[in-house]
Amino acid sequence: MLIEILAAGAGAPQNSFGFWEAMEQGGVIAWFTLGVLAIMSVSSFYILFSKLFEQNKVFKQFEAAQSTFWRTGSLKEGAAKLDKNSAYRQIVDDAIKADDDHSKLTDPVEAHDWLHGSINRSQDTINSKLATGLPWLATVGATSPFIGLFGTVIGIYRALIKIGIAGQASIDAVAGPVGEALIMTALGLGVAVPAVLAYNWLQGRNKRIAEQMSAFSNDVLGYMASDGNVKPATAKTAAPAKAAAPKPAAKK
Repeated sequence: MLIEILAAGAGAPQNSFGFWEAMEQGGVIAWFTLGVLAIMSVSSFYILFSKLFEQNKVFKQFEAAQSTFWRTGSLKEGAAKLDKNSAYRQIVDDAIKADDDHSKLTDPVEAHDWLHGSINRSQDTINSKLATGLPWLATVGATSPFIGLFGTVIGIYRALIKIGIAGQASIDAVAGPVGEALIMTALGLGVAVPAVLAYNWLQGRNKRIAEQMSAFSNDVLGYMASDGNVKPATAKTAAPAKAAAPKPAAKK
């Protein structure tokens, strides 16, 4: 029985229209298109995971700033409790430096405007750093379908040439080029869709970070403009729940 199965497998026709066979028939252009799409796909996933890691760090820094920063007596003490590489420490350090530099200005400038502009510049720097790499995702999402379409056009062109040489549109003559064309279309879409989804997702997370950072910056500005009299309420320990009153005994 086993010998019969092996003999049947050995005598089965080999598939000559698979992925690698279609790519070999496509030649240099097909391999070049595949290489470009592969580079775009790998770089897109690298940007996705690296930006996720970076954004998660900023989210944790916000939680740390909310829980520890406002429990101190001054901005410098609060900044010392934050991580040196924290985005929120950068905002506080820039605000303190701007406050110190305001007295050195020879041209009179309103202190509030000066501090507000300095803090906004600090925010813009952080937001620009978080946005690096996202334009590449947008580029991949917009162009990879057209790169796949380029391979599709070349495949169809090769199929027409084979039909013209053979004088008839036989399946064995056009299956390879048409298969190559369909593969290139699928690859272009397969690279574009994850890139677009990643771009929109990361943009939404960056928007949340920008909102949290703007709220924190406003709190810092209010604290400095009021000489420490205005600051957000810190999280308070929840009061212990009251013990439930005993139920009256059932009357017999």
